[in-house]
Amino acid sequence: MSSSSASANAAAGKGPEGVSRRGLLFIVSAPSGTGKTTLVERLVHELPNLHMSRSYTSRGARQGERNGIDYNFISRERFEAMAREGEFLEWADVFGNYYGTCAADTDACLGRGEDVVLVIDVNGARQVRSRGIETVGIFVLPPSAAILEQRLRGRSKDSEEQILRRLTVARGEVAEYAQYEYVVVNDEVDAAVDRLRAIVLAERARVRPMRAPAEVIIGTFHGTSTEREPV
Repeated sequence: MSSSSASANAAAGKGPEGVSRRGLLFIVSAPSGTGKTTLVERLVHELPNLHMSRSYTSRGARQGERNGIDYNFISRERFEAMAREGEFLEWADVFGNYYGTCAADTDACLGRGEDVVLVIDVNGARQVRSRGIETVGIFVLPPSAAILEQRLRGRSKDSEEQILRRLTVARGEVAEYAQYEYVVVNDEVDAAVDRLRAIVLAERARVRPMRAPAEVIIGTFHGTSTEREPV
């Protein structure tokens, strides 16, 4: 295998000749306005084999949003039917609208060896953990409460009542940070993305996800591997 191929496989969490493993499930949570979606969008653009889960929602599409790309937009009635059938890995009523993660979609990605990031709130994260699913939790904090309020007001898309409600919810959410494996402070976007990238790469290098490709390499020392160096 060439050094460039080895480096690409390592970055994607794969071993020799692309030997794969089951994907890792990352959870990123943060108060509204912290910038978690922006950070994760940057992260998945920079790292191979990492995908942001596309949520289902009952709310209408905002200007510029596309069905099947930004969200899966469905009716409130269909969402409630899917929830009754247990089709969501997690779901919640967020400020009057339903949001949920499809269990089948997520499992299919993980089964293909793709790493998946769920951008969900603390209640959704609690639902996923209660299922006994192995996850890597990352909580994103704003630098301060004052800066979070400044960011919320700067978005200019919420009413005063909505902003105050989000700030009230945020006070409860930040208290949940210790339930996660990692904490990242979004004080500057580039630096925060770098921290997230370091977390993903470190988790990909753990023994559990690397066991299958590692065993292939070990097999080359005992004559049990079919892998050959290119001529």
